[in-house]
Amino acid sequence: MNYRRSLDRQADELRNITLKVNYNPYAEGSCLVKFGKTHIICTASVDETVPSFLRGHNKGWITAEYGMIPRSTHTRMRREAATRQQNGRTQEIQRLIGRSLRSVIDLAKLGERQIIIDCDVIQADGGTRTAAITGGYVALVVAVNHLLLQKKIKFNPITGQIAAVSCGMVNQQILVDLDYSEDSRADVDANFVMTANNQLIEIQSTAEGAPFTPQQFNEMLNLSSQAIANLIKLQSNAIQEHHNAS
Repeated sequence: MNYRRSLDRQADELRNITLKVNYNPYAEGSCLVKFGKTHIICTASVDETVPSFLRGHNKGWITAEYGMIPRSTHTRMRREAATRQQNGRTQEIQRLIGRSLRSVIDLAKLGERQIIIDCDVIQADGGTRTAAITGGYVALVVAVNHLLLQKKIKFNPITGQIAAVSCGMVNQQILVDLDYSEDSRADVDANFVMTANNQLIEIQSTAEGAPFTPQQFNEMLNLSSQAIANLIKLQSNAIQEHHNAS
C-alpha cells in the first residue's frame, strides 16, 4: 500500500515553492523562500574585507550563517546566542550552505571582499537546509548583480546555478521534498545539492533503520534531479522578474 502524503502530493511532487526576491530592502541581496510550511529569510551582505587567511591573495570568500528563531517549531527553543554556543547541527548546516555556494562562484573575480549569506528559519517543517541553499543562491546572485551595477567588480563571478532538495524513503516508498511528518518517520533520509546541468555538489544520505540498496539510492537521485530541475526554473524566473522590475 502506498504511503499517502499530506496535501495528496505525488511521490515526485514538490511542496508549494515561492521565492520572494528583495524581501529585505537593506541587504545587497535577499530572498524569502518557502517550501510549503518551511519559511526562511536568506540575506546576502557584502563585506569589503576577507578572513585573515585570504588577505593579500586578491581573492574573495563566500560564507554562511544559519539559525532558527525560538518559535520556528512547535515548542520554543533557546536562542543559541543565549547559550553562547552553536550546536553541532547548526555548524554542520551553515558549512554545507557555504560549501555549496562557493562551488559556483569564481572567488578571484569577487576581489578581496566576502559575501555573507544569513539563513534565518522563521518557520520549520522539514528540509530547512535544502531550502536555505535554494534561497541562498538567489540572494547571492542578487548581491553579485548589485556589485556589478555599482561597478565594484568588472566580471560576473557566478559560474553556475545550484539548488537542493531532500529525499527519503517512508514505508518503503521513495519521496522527494519531505516535510517534518515524513522526515521524522523516514527509513532513509537524504539531501541532494546539484547544479543546473545535473552535476552533483554534495549528497548526504543515511539509513535511519535498515540499510538501503544501490537501486533505491539511484531512484532517490533520479527523483531529486527532476525536482532540482524544477527548482532551478523557479529560481531563474524569480531572478529575472526582479531584474525586470529594478
